[in-house]
Amino acid sequence: MDTPTPRMLKVGKVTIGLIDLDIALNKALADQLSPKDAVEYIYQAIQGKNYIPDGLAGDYKKALEREYRGLLGQEQEADRDLVIRIFGTGCISCNGLQDAVIDAMMRAGIAADIHMIHDRDEIGRHGIMATPALMINGQVKCAGIHPTPVQLEAWLLEAAGEKQ
Repeated sequence: MDTPTPRMLKVGKVTIGLIDLDIALNKALADQLSPKDAVEYIYQAIQGKNYIPDGLAGDYKKALEREYRGLLGQEQEADRDLVIRIFGTGCISCNGLQDAVIDAMMRAGIAADIHMIHDRDEIGRHGIMATPALMINGQVKCAGIHPTPVQLEAWLLEAAGEKQ
């Protein structure tokens, strides 16, 4: 039996893998649920397969709403952390981009959440047509090419400056 792949979600200051989150998000999108209804539906759908500590349901629901609104393309509440998404199939080229991003972060002295996105449906939802692709704070910076280390560092510093 195949083990479901968890989707990463930032809940508060922690990034957590949640099983069946992709399935619940896709169903909520397909049913065109409002964000409020979607949050309740998604929370109920994932609650049985994931450990959610007592007292943190509100934090989880807030994170689910942020994720759902992001998929709808709606403006989100400003977050102080940089979020980097690397889209690809998990090949050597995609992993190389992740390594290059981490090196650029170290050179620039920047911390960020990095999410590797391998799910083809999610890659398509973000409008990515070629991989590897790099998204920083919701902006696609490149797709199908490897940027230079200097370019990566410049993008990171620019994004970090916007968050200040």
